Amino acid sequence: MWIVPEATVARLITPEMAFEAVEATFAAMAREDAYNFPVIREAIGHADALYGFKSGFDRAGLHLGLKSGGYWPDNEQKGLTNHQSTVFLFDADTGQCKAAMGGNALTALRTAAASAVSIKHLARADARVLGIIGAGHQSAFQMRAAVQQRSFDKVVGWNLHPETLSRLADTAEELGLPFEAVSLDTLGQEADVIISITSSFAPILNADQVRPGTHLACMGTDTRGKQEVDPALLVRATVFTDEIAQSTSIGEAQHAVAEGILTKDAITEIGAVINGAHPGRRSDDEITLFDGTGVALQDLSAAASVLDLAIAEGVATEAAL
Repeated sequence: MWIVPEATVARLITPEMAFEAVEATFAAMAREDAYNFPVIREAIGHADALYGFKSGFDRAGLHLGLKSGGYWPDNEQKGLTNHQSTVFLFDADTGQCKAAMGGNALTALRTAAASAVSIKHLARADARVLGIIGAGHQSAFQMRAAVQQRSFDKVVGWNLHPETLSRLADTAEELGLPFEAVSLDTLGQEADVIISITSSFAPILNADQVRPGTHLACMGTDTRGKQEVDPALLVRATVFTDEIAQSTSIGEAQHAVAEGILTKDAITEIGAVINGAHPGRRSDDEITLFDGTGVALQDLSAAASVLDLAIAEGVATEAAL
């Protein structure tokens, strides 16, 4: 098997590589060429951590494997990334372990790529103001990926702890964009695209705070009980997701479905838009919402690309089990 350490993965993987892998993965899922297995993700009762497994198989690309890891909220105080993960790839023909590789940088870039794919296919072409809710480690990746999809003139941001908004301000400056810390009301009224990337277990953004024509990428809800927006917002919006089963069980849609105000039939996999089977946005006044739950196949596809590059460059280590 091959071993690719986290530092090597971080050096090799690029935002462009992650975007291509994620977009292709969503398309393959919609064609039913690839599927994810049920997610295991639980609070372990120690260090306030959430831990679990995501796995899947892409028959076309022969990507088989899993990502193991989760969220440790106190890691940043220890100089570590809050999200910790490792990806394992298996040979689809034999079941042998093919590779083990660090999954932190890969997860950060593939998560940002997912929201960027949704912006590419669902946001208005004239979107100019980017709004971001949340200022954690992932928020900078989200901003960098989003600005590749539209010609934004400005970034507005809100965070529960305003003192950490410097991450958004610094990233916007790096990208040559003005940044303004605003209230949620102002963010909803100004932003053409809103990305929420928090670990909230209570709704942050209300339905009446979002204006017509907005595209939202809700990227933080990936566990039972998590929630970033008012369930009524999903009723106002046309809802898209990476995978419907995850959206309704651990994603943002879980709450609206539980309340009986949204059915799974009202949710469309974004791969259908990528493949041309669904038109996506139908008007400039339509609110579109992408429920990004994070699927195993995103990780596996990106990891396979990194592995090929690592072997080609001679920076992967081969070891016997």
